[in-house]
Amino acid sequence: MLALASPMLIILSLVGLLHRPGSSRWQALPALLIGISLLLTSGFRRHYRRRQMLLSLRQQRSSG
Repeated sequence: MLALASPMLIILSLVGLLHRPGSSRWQALPALLIGISLLLTSGFRRHYRRRQMLLSLRQQRSSG
C-alpha cells in the first residue's frame, strides 16, 4: 500500500492540475513535485542497494 503512495500522489496532483481553473492550479504543483521526488529517491536507493549487494557477492566469490 505504501509503495503506491507516490504514484497515487502524482496522479492525484495531475488530476487536480487539470481540473483547477486559472491561478489555483499552482496549489497542485507541490504535491506533484513531492510525488516525483519520492519516486526518484526510492529508485536511487533501490539502485544503490542492488549495486552494494552485487559488489558484496563479487567480493565473497573472489575471496572464497
